[in-house]
Amino acid sequence: MSENSKPYKETLNLPVTRFEMKANLTVREPQIQQRWREADLYGQIRKARAGSERKVLHDGPPYANGEIHMGHLLNKVLKDIVVRSLTMQGFDSPYVPGWDCHGLPIEHKVVKDLGSKAATMSLAEIRALCQADALKWVDLQRDQFRRLGVSGDWENPYLTLDRRYEAGILDVLADLLAGGYVFRQLKPIHWCTNDRTALAEAELEYRDETSPSIYVNFPIVSGVPEAWGPGPWHAMVWTTTPWTLPANVAIAAHPDLTYVGVRYVDPELGQPVQTIVAADLLAKVMALRGLTEVTELGRCRGKVLEHAQYRHPFIERTSPIVLAQYVTVEDGTGLVHTAPGHGTEDYQTGRAYQLPTLSPVDASGRFTDEAPASLVGKGVFKANPEIISTLRAGGHLYHELSFVHSYPHCWRCKKPVIFRATEQWFIGVDRNDLRGRTLKEIDSVRWLPGWGKSRIDAMVSLRPDWCISRQRSWGVPIPALGCNGCETQVLTAETVRHFRDLFRTEGADAWYTKPVEEILPPGLTCSKCGGTDFRKEGDILDVWFESGASHRGVLAGGFELGYPAYMYLEGSDQHRGWFQSSILTAVGTTGLAPFQTVLTHGFVVDEKGQKMAKSGGNAVSAVKATEQYGADVLRLYVASMDYADDIRMSEKGIKEMSEAYRKIRNTFRYLLGNLEDYASFDPASVPLESLHEIDRWALRQLDEVAADVKGAFERFEFYRVFQRIYQFCSVELSSFYLDVLKDRLYAELPQGPDRRAAQFVLARLHDVLTRLLAPLIPHTAEELWELLPSSPDKVPSVHLAAWPEAESSTSTAAESTIPWKDLLVYRALILRETESLRKSKKIGSNQEASVELYTDSSETAEFLTRHLDLLTSVCIVAELAVVRVEKIENVQGERGWAEDETHLVDLEHRLVIRASKSPAGKCERCWNLRPTVGQSAAHPSLCERCVGVMSALDSRV
Repeated sequence: MSENSKPYKETLNLPVTRFEMKANLTVREPQIQQRWREADLYGQIRKARAGSERKVLHDGPPYANGEIHMGHLLNKVLKDIVVRSLTMQGFDSPYVPGWDCHGLPIEHKVVKDLGSKAATMSLAEIRALCQADALKWVDLQRDQFRRLGVSGDWENPYLTLDRRYEAGILDVLADLLAGGYVFRQLKPIHWCTNDRTALAEAELEYRDETSPSIYVNFPIVSGVPEAWGPGPWHAMVWTTTPWTLPANVAIAAHPDLTYVGVRYVDPELGQPVQTIVAADLLAKVMALRGLTEVTELGRCRGKVLEHAQYRHPFIERTSPIVLAQYVTVEDGTGLVHTAPGHGTEDYQTGRAYQLPTLSPVDASGRFTDEAPASLVGKGVFKANPEIISTLRAGGHLYHELSFVHSYPHCWRCKKPVIFRATEQWFIGVDRNDLRGRTLKEIDSVRWLPGWGKSRIDAMVSLRPDWCISRQRSWGVPIPALGCNGCETQVLTAETVRHFRDLFRTEGADAWYTKPVEEILPPGLTCSKCGGTDFRKEGDILDVWFESGASHRGVLAGGFELGYPAYMYLEGSDQHRGWFQSSILTAVGTTGLAPFQTVLTHGFVVDEKGQKMAKSGGNAVSAVKATEQYGADVLRLYVASMDYADDIRMSEKGIKEMSEAYRKIRNTFRYLLGNLEDYASFDPASVPLESLHEIDRWALRQLDEVAADVKGAFERFEFYRVFQRIYQFCSVELSSFYLDVLKDRLYAELPQGPDRRAAQFVLARLHDVLTRLLAPLIPHTAEELWELLPSSPDKVPSVHLAAWPEAESSTSTAAESTIPWKDLLVYRALILRETESLRKSKKIGSNQEASVELYTDSSETAEFLTRHLDLLTSVCIVAELAVVRVEKIENVQGERGWAEDETHLVDLEHRLVIRASKSPAGKCERCWNLRPTVGQSAAHPSLCERCVGVMSALDSRV
């Protein structure tokens, strides 16, 4: 090494930057967030976008219990990406977070913690403890959501326990009462015997359950066709719920099915039995007992059996055979055990035939004294064996087996539910064509993904009336007043609006703390008996009704967000939950859907593909992951996935995304390292004509990336945003443009036109890519924005900046006739050959390679010759030469190359590529191999370019 090696190295423009490679996100992110709060960045954004077109993402309220998990992280980060991208596109997109604070989980935990003490406390006292518990979790979750970098009005969220919100709930209820949708009726509903409350469809989970499957012969009293001969006759039914048999009041047949009367000999009793089953199921039913000798005695249509009478097998009761269209021959016997108190279809049939609705089961799932004495006090599921034993003893049991089927379970306690008839409040989905009008509004909404429309369409089309009453205390009470004179319950639009006004000033607690006399609507009398003595009833509203009414309390309420919302964004389970409760209450009260767009995401699942949930015990703490990796890494992880499907989150996946984040950060570190004198020059002052062809190419690529990313954001395809930016940083920039740029950046004059042209592009890359990434990794983007030089146009935060647009002057200057697509094909071929040379250790880098391009194609030769200098530059080789030959197949022999000498043959382009180490000297300053090394007496170890740079530097001293 010469004596001048050290000075030469010091004359290079080596990268220098304050932007550290180690992100240290767990320390840096909280510091950035603190600055945002101190500067009231959210308030600044609202002022900056005031008056612009408004697009509001309405937050579906998470439940206020427990720390946030990965499901929360997925949901809140997606929402934040939407809001931030809309804001950068120029829309006014406020975000008001909310919490669902009422409901059974909180009440259940409070009562459980109280133990026996709960029985000595008033409902008002228990509610106060529930409120304290909910607010504790609101505060904790708020801090955890903010730690993820989610921007919003965190100081003024909406809470379902807020008195203003509670008043909004009753306002919706009053409008639905005025519209004639709300009614009270004895109907079978899903009932949790563990939590002793009614359940909505959205509160059910379906799991496989093993139940007893029994075939029972009911003795017929009358109505069998005379031609079939004398009895005794039976009607055989099939059921998987033996415990509902005490409530049986009918057997249903299909009017158009063919039924057959048969005689068989019971193999255990040795007695002949005559029974009726559907003809299509006869062989299947007889095969259950292995019966082959079966005598057919007659056939008829089901409608012939209507009004036939049968006797209950173990209760003194005679009931009719009725007709129903839902009877099928898929399973069973074609005759359906009917208990209107324990099934929806049974109930409808019971109403059609004016049958009694029996439900001899209490709130705990135990038989009442309306059931046979032997069953009173026993749990329904535990009573199954006794009922089966009774049937067998009476000679009525034809067959018994175990049956595995999908059965509804309570979403909270995970235990099987029952159908039980109780007096409840309902919203009639077919009253005033609410179902039809809702389906019409569903058609007007943009559903993302598209299958979301089909999903909610099917659910609304098939859903039953909505049971909106619950038998709990922690929630918004249904302000029904019971008349002590005649037991009528008074609930009208007028009385509810009276209590709405009361709740607005004193909250729903007033229902529990004030005597009924103090809160009665003035002059209230019972519409049935004229009485004035009332009591407060005890039901509360379904929490889905509460959250579904948020369009009134939040969008159209005091938060002044506007109705309808631009978007609702939640998990795919909300098609039967919040999306459905929102659109039903909205259409019933306003005629319009509360949202223009609905975006749904899949569930976060563990490595086994199981849904992560707190209730399932496999939830991963998002807090722990954030503190370990940083919010921006996790946000990038969320953005990288197609959220339409379930998302597997694992330690391995997070680590891989941490590496992807590092590569993106490293790209910016390269940019900023070569913009160390950023503040000393104005990129706008760089004349566009000084740009090299590769600079123009890079700017065109950047404009394409910006356009693609904007389109992906507008389609909410965030994984395409990540893929496009990551590929651009990894491939187009790191592996090509920035690699080619190194020589110009490091070795040219610091203020020279060639280096300034390169810096112009780097500055543009810094600015545009920072904006494009801001919705995904807001903390890192803010860190990068702070490193932009101050200017009159620079706003204090990247999150106040507008979306990057292609600059017309830059775009025009970037127009080029260079055939880059073809050039990059030739570059790839050349690099394949130089790589083989490098692997054989004949050269250390491409800079040492001398490449010869042999071709017998005049077209290829002309193209390569015309672009030789540019191709040499982008391949970063010492020299490149084009050689015309007669036939490329003969090159090796004609040139006398050894058999083992490597070269690349590409017949498609009629090209042979041969690389070797350049004989030129190596420049001590830039390390390029150049023929001009040694020609300068003053700097004998430098190439001509570096000699010129040194002379210019020396002249400035």
